[in-house]
Amino acid sequence: MSAPALSLRIGNQSAFSAPLTVPFDFAVQNGFEAFEWFPDRRADGPGWSAADIGPAQRQELRARARDAGIRLTVHAPVPVDPLRPQTHRELEDSLRLAVDLGAGLLNIHLTDPDRVEEYAQAVLPWVQRCSISGLHLAIENIPATSADDFNRLFSYLPRSATVGMCLDIGHANLNGCTPNDYVGYVDRLRPEVPIIHLHMHENHGDRDSHLVLFTGPAGKDPSGILALLDRLEARGYDGNVVLEQWPYPPEMLLQARERLTEVLRQRKA
Repeated sequence: MSAPALSLRIGNQSAFSAPLTVPFDFAVQNGFEAFEWFPDRRADGPGWSAADIGPAQRQELRARARDAGIRLTVHAPVPVDPLRPQTHRELEDSLRLAVDLGAGLLNIHLTDPDRVEEYAQAVLPWVQRCSISGLHLAIENIPATSADDFNRLFSYLPRSATVGMCLDIGHANLNGCTPNDYVGYVDRLRPEVPIIHLHMHENHGDRDSHLVLFTGPAGKDPSGILALLDRLEARGYDGNVVLEQWPYPPEMLLQARERLTEVLRQRKA
């Protein structure tokens, strides 16, 4: 049986560089279908934490997303790591935020390629917690983690509809095993690694610059995006696409959505 036709829910993300709800307001006003809340308070002050959204506001944001048809996800703070017990409170806060907002997915990073088996053991209780809470848990690749690291990780994890991979194509593009080749990264992922979430941004292979989609290499040659979409369709991907930046002007996100939607239409034609 062939995989169903690819359909993506495109959205944006909160940002330390903007007031708390401004990126979400932008998503609602412009008909985005997805949004990711990312508690990202910086050590020097900017950003926000889960505690900054109180119970009443959580219910308000949940209702607004529901009424606008926006599917929410939550990205745990960058320092969160199942291998570091001192960060478990932040992970707990992120899980609670996801539940309160009615989000469908919690996203965390795979942080240490040298401790994949330990990470698998450490993350299992959180997989179980997410399952009980009705959440998916997505584990995201960082620039240091290769496709083979994810192959090993999911060989240690039990098969579960709760846990899968967040594919970050910008990070894949920076990995030393697949430099400037995020499609090659995907090709190295075994079929047993379920991709359940997607972060899309670009770079030139030099640093994690989080360029808006189609303002980097894909602006001149979108063949990589087309090849990626082919791979996602073959894997039966059915999830959100998060444009991971808050650019100036933010209307650049609308242009990225329009271009990505057009590429999807061309594939169907």
